[in-house]
Amino acid sequence: MTSADLALPPQDERTMPAVVLPDLGTQPLEQSLATLQSLTDQHGHVIVVCSKAVSEGVARRLHTVRSLLESDRIALFRPDLPPLGLAVLARQLRQLASCDLSPGVLACAGRLLTHYLHAGALLGSVARLDRVPVGLTSHAKSWVPGSQFAVLAHPVPQLARIGHETTLAGPEFATSMLVAKGQLQSDWITATLAKAWNVQGLRETPLPAESPQWWGTGRLIEFCTFLPDLSVLYQLVASVRQSVCHWCGIDVIGDRCVFCSATAPSLAPTSSASSTSFASSASSVHENQLPAG
Repeated sequence: MTSADLALPPQDERTMPAVVLPDLGTQPLEQSLATLQSLTDQHGHVIVVCSKAVSEGVARRLHTVRSLLESDRIALFRPDLPPLGLAVLARQLRQLASCDLSPGVLACAGRLLTHYLHAGALLGSVARLDRVPVGLTSHAKSWVPGSQFAVLAHPVPQLARIGHETTLAGPEFATSMLVAKGQLQSDWITATLAKAWNVQGLRETPLPAESPQWWGTGRLIEFCTFLPDLSVLYQLVASVRQSVCHWCGIDVIGDRCVFCSATAPSLAPTSSASSTSFASSASSVHENQLPAG
């Protein structure tokens, strides 16, 4: 992880601890190189989960270090998720790290598991929100005192002004929910949304430091629903057909290797075909493995 507040507490006793890589954008290059080299030597493979909200300096440093080490054993994983959703996904990977999954399969599992996360926030304003499409009407209403907006960023963007019985389309299977409160007071998420989504368990956690920047305001309450059970996570990943990366030779699931970024030759011509193939695979696993919520 690139930030300590994205390293959530363990979900269960088997959850592996997170390694935090702080100050990557400001520390000397030699220090970053030594840290990543040491981690690679110690563990064999390293999966760096990084938010897209981090500074460009941090992102450049990660790519520079990976390039200088000339290593296909370091995976840089930057899914398009809000900070709390990213933290939840990283913890799921830490849960799976205790299982008998190869490094390539574990790294690729992150792309699969994003399909089962519903990440959003309750916002006091959408005037500076640029991660989700916002219409002119919503922009205008955001200046009205007391206005609040329910926003889903993933998997399908949604935005609705809070009113009588307002809700969002959510998961069709049982989940747990994590809530992180910023500078906004409301019980809409816990009293209305969680009930509408049939949430089975709800916990609170501190708001990630990157969240106000990602959502464009500090007046927010962020939330994310997820599959908490390690047995279900493992069953999902193990049920997907494995193959061997034609470039680096590591075992993978899906159509792209997270370590070397190589795409399966048969799907190489178009990136859209690749993402559609993986989404279809994830959907198939969902239908076969998950109970209805």
